[in-house]
Amino acid sequence: MHPPETLENQINTLPDKPGVYQYFNANNEIIYVGKAKNLKKRVSSYFNKIHDSIKTNILIKNIYSLKYIVVGSEEDALLLENNLIKQYQPRYNVLLKDGKTYPSICITNEPFPRIFKTRNIIKNGSQYFGPYSSNFTINSILDIIHQLFPIRTCRFPLTNETINAGKYKVCLQYHIHKCKGACEGKESETDYKRTIEQIRQIILGNANEISKTLYEQMKQLASEYKFEEAHLLKQKYELIENYKSKSIIANSIVENTDVFAYDENENSAFVNILRIYKGAIIQGYTIEYKKRMDEAKDEILSLAIIELRERLHSNSKEIVVPFKLEYQFKDTTLVIPQRGDRKKLLDLSMQNVRQYKLDKLKQSEKLNPDQHSIQLLKKLQEVLHLKKLPLTIECFDNSNISGTDAVAACVVFKKAKPAKKEYRKYTIKTVVGPNDYASMKEVVRRRYTRMINEETPLPDLIISDGGIGQMEVIRQVLEEELQINIPIAGLSKDNKHQTRELLFGFPPKVIGLKPSDQLFKFLASVQNEVHRFAIAFHLEKRSKTQINSELDSIHGIGEKTKNDLIKHFKSIKRIKSAQLQTLVEVVGSKRASIIYEYFKTDLKP
Repeated sequence: MHPPETLENQINTLPDKPGVYQYFNANNEIIYVGKAKNLKKRVSSYFNKIHDSIKTNILIKNIYSLKYIVVGSEEDALLLENNLIKQYQPRYNVLLKDGKTYPSICITNEPFPRIFKTRNIIKNGSQYFGPYSSNFTINSILDIIHQLFPIRTCRFPLTNETINAGKYKVCLQYHIHKCKGACEGKESETDYKRTIEQIRQIILGNANEISKTLYEQMKQLASEYKFEEAHLLKQKYELIENYKSKSIIANSIVENTDVFAYDENENSAFVNILRIYKGAIIQGYTIEYKKRMDEAKDEILSLAIIELRERLHSNSKEIVVPFKLEYQFKDTTLVIPQRGDRKKLLDLSMQNVRQYKLDKLKQSEKLNPDQHSIQLLKKLQEVLHLKKLPLTIECFDNSNISGTDAVAACVVFKKAKPAKKEYRKYTIKTVVGPNDYASMKEVVRRRYTRMINEETPLPDLIISDGGIGQMEVIRQVLEEELQINIPIAGLSKDNKHQTRELLFGFPPKVIGLKPSDQLFKFLASVQNEVHRFAIAFHLEKRSKTQINSELDSIHGIGEKTKNDLIKHFKSIKRIKSAQLQTLVEVVGSKRASIIYEYFKTDLKP
């Protein structure tokens, strides 16, 4: 595939340096942003070969011109690519789906700082920790802080000047010992900020040092016989120990690490980060990217690492990842653990990202119950190259034993779900003996002749429970007799009567599907359903035939009486063993006596 002349000239002048390239369409709109270790090689690779991906070929057809920015390193290229994608949201780039704002913990930039949960980041010198994707986590941290430390919750603009001027009075929080009354000068700015520093360490996950300090102070007070004060410190110590037991999940040798896990489905990619500080998880967060092309998972993960470390203000020197990345990050070490504490942390991160993915699926299915079904049908449309989405599928099957009581069945699936009210049973009328092909022709002819006459919408796809022969006879009826064109597929079974393969086209070809594939499982369920329905009808009809054949021999018993008996007793065995009074209740005394005497005589040796 050769680019236009102007574009070709631009490609020829590209440098052999790392950088970011931008593709523009004819309307001068950015349609794609990419990064490269070598701009000339990477951009040229789009045009010097035919790509397997349909989406990539569509992108290339829409490229009219390009621009590039040379950068100093691979990490700079990643950073710039991430920023440009977020700024322009090009049509063919992954889209970061992040409409929800998560809360952070704020420590205000004041002489007597306040601490609270917020979703608004204001750049006024205040410190922000987060964001936290779990409200439970952030509320737990704030709860432990307010239990441990008596800090103010008021919004007064406290300064030493306003305090000395006596502008404010202590509130209830002071009287219940939840605040030390800094507003009236009962606590100095130095002491207050010492408390804030301890809180900052807890938020950062460094609870060990505070715990040790409290323990030493507690022992000192006890040795001085100050038991009430020591008891208060003991309560704080136990609170922190309890908090640590819930938060520490790794050995303390895992000092300062960012752990990343990756998962994806057909349309989206999910990345989770766990931030580890001195053996404790201090932050956990998951983001989702909407895939636009066949992006490699290492490229998406690299973008996500840049994005998440920026959001969480991380400067960790170690990054744990599940697989090898093409791009390196400056002043960091990439680790792919196979065992030990880091592997446990990676497994935990994987649990989080998979749970997030599952929750997203459940939410989308609640909003759109048909979403999963439509995805299956889209895949079926893709593998069979159908013009229309097969919203209505009909499947046929024959059933007979030794040529007797030949029947057929048609099941209907709408949006990949059984439409049982539209199932149909057929008694074969024109075929003598066991002839599956002739029986299939009769049923298909009857089915679609009636639908055409009644102007009922025809199905989008017909599936035969059989191989090449069944598909051909269906085609003959539809195209040669009825002059209609409906796609026909076939499902063949193995010698264990399990679904083996999907056939399509004339001449039919095997469509490659793995047994573990969701589409294969759906098609197998369709085949099993039509087989179940056909067999059930055949057994029902055969049973009635057997009953009728015996009842026909009883003189004086008409069609209505036979039907009443069949409806009530279900089998000839039950009629034979019925008490006279039971028969009377069903068909009256006169007919009951005839039936009772007949079978009573019939049972004698």
